[in-house]
Amino acid sequence: MSSAARIEVLDTAEALATTVAGALLRTLAEVQAAGREPQVVLTGGTIAEAVHREVARLSPGSGVDWDRVHLWWGDERFVPHDSPDRNAGQARAAFIDALGVPAERVHEVASTEQAADVDEAATAYAAELAGHAPDGFDVVMLGVGPDAHIASLFPGHPQVHVTDVDAVGVTGSPKPPPERVSLTYRALNRTRATWFLVSGEGKAEAVARALAGALSQDGTDVPPVDEVPAVGAAGREQTVWFLDRDAASRL
Repeated sequence: MSSAARIEVLDTAEALATTVAGALLRTLAEVQAAGREPQVVLTGGTIAEAVHREVARLSPGSGVDWDRVHLWWGDERFVPHDSPDRNAGQARAAFIDALGVPAERVHEVASTEQAADVDEAATAYAAELAGHAPDGFDVVMLGVGPDAHIASLFPGHPQVHVTDVDAVGVTGSPKPPPERVSLTYRALNRTRATWFLVSGEGKAEAVARALAGALSQDGTDVPPVDEVPAVGAAGREQTVWFLDRDAASRL
């Protein structure tokens, strides 16, 4: 059963990044203290990069053993491995390499050098999930686009309705690059906690649409996932919307 959404509004994007980074480090330490290796799904974008830098800054003294953390991505751009468009490359530069996360625990989506097309890359990523995270994730972090998309699940695109696989190829993305691989809701929702990270006034309308049901008195104003993909994701135990004041300005 999915959890009810909690909303946390921070004054600035910088405060949001620091808050999320601290929450992530605490969660990782708690999972490891319980004797498990945490499974975390990362997102991309400007606010995610700020979070990643804060993770690197705050990690010393956090108690997190980065040799025992598995990292995944909610989506990836199907481009060459060294392309600046790759979410994995941005995360590596911001914190993964600095913290020395072992290569076998950094689960990247195949690049154009490693797979013939997005479908082959998606199939390989689903197999990687089955082999290393069959029980799902501890935290899934998601950005939200101005059109309320999450990962690479876009409004009106068929991938939002895929229920029989964990990863899917995307072509004709409304934002470049056009070819991507995305986790589906089936995989994204196999998580203890889902955290939405949203910054900026340009996302405020999307946030308001996605949270319409959560903020209504009877919870019946949830828009269809085909129009607002963000409503389709939730954690089993925790769903948190981390917003700065600009992103929350229309709530």
